[in-house]
Amino acid sequence: MTTTWKSGDKKPSNHEPNNTVSGTMLSSWSRQQKLAMMAGFAILGLLLAVSACSKQGPRPALVGVSSPASSSAPGATAPVAVTTATAAASAAPAKKTPKKRPANVTYRDANSGLSFLYPRKFRLTSGDTAQPQLATVSRNESPMNFVQPGGVTVATVALPGGSYPGTDFASAFFNVNVNRGVSEQECAHFAFVDARNADGEPVDAEKVKIGSTDMEMTSDFSANAIKQAETQYYHSYENGACYEYVLGLGTEGFATEGGIEHVNRDEVFAKLEKILASVKIKPVETEHGAEPSIAAIAAGKE
Repeated sequence: MTTTWKSGDKKPSNHEPNNTVSGTMLSSWSRQQKLAMMAGFAILGLLLAVSACSKQGPRPALVGVSSPASSSAPGATAPVAVTTATAAASAAPAKKTPKKRPANVTYRDANSGLSFLYPRKFRLTSGDTAQPQLATVSRNESPMNFVQPGGVTVATVALPGGSYPGTDFASAFFNVNVNRGVSEQECAHFAFVDARNADGEPVDAEKVKIGSTDMEMTSDFSANAIKQAETQYYHSYENGACYEYVLGLGTEGFATEGGIEHVNRDEVFAKLEKILASVKIKPVETEHGAEPSIAAIAAGKE
């Protein structure tokens, strides 16, 4: 059977069904793209979040000390890191500054009640080994100058041998002797006195004041072409005994030859007199109280 189409009728289009299918597929593909894009953005956001969290992860702890209150307070500063060297330095004990020893030393003798100050660099001897010595013409030992025997040497302080290099200085000392067999009147005299006057006659002892103590003083001098010795004696009566202080200076050699100079004698004796001025004497206590006087001892013998 043959179908006849009129000219006024529309001819069916063979492409309409195909266009409908294509539009449907395009519309469906656009939604898939949107979903894919949304999923991609979601994955990207997740990756960014994970990356940010990994950057804020735990870090190696720094050695430091911080206050809990300051770390939690707003605007608190970060804890200060302490290096290994700083920690070691803080852990090390602080070095102690050595104490400087005093320039002078105090000597005390309980038997005589005597005490005095002397320079630490000087040499002290006491007891039987304290006999002073000078390089003199006729004797090496400086004798005691009491009018009665019975004196005992308490202590001697000697200057170092090299105290005055380049000079004729040989030795110098400060010496203390005590004699309990001498009365107060006898203590004011000496067995020998200064004989340096023009006539060679003895010169009376002179009264001097050393510190706050009144003393009797005399001197002795001996010399030859090579050695010279000068000695000063001081007496004071305390604690029922006569205390004798001896200041000695010895020189030797020819000071005018070989560039050797004379030592300043006044300077040497000034050092020795400074020791003498520091002398203090306290009352000596015995089993029966204070030390008996010479008069009391003499009365007991009569």
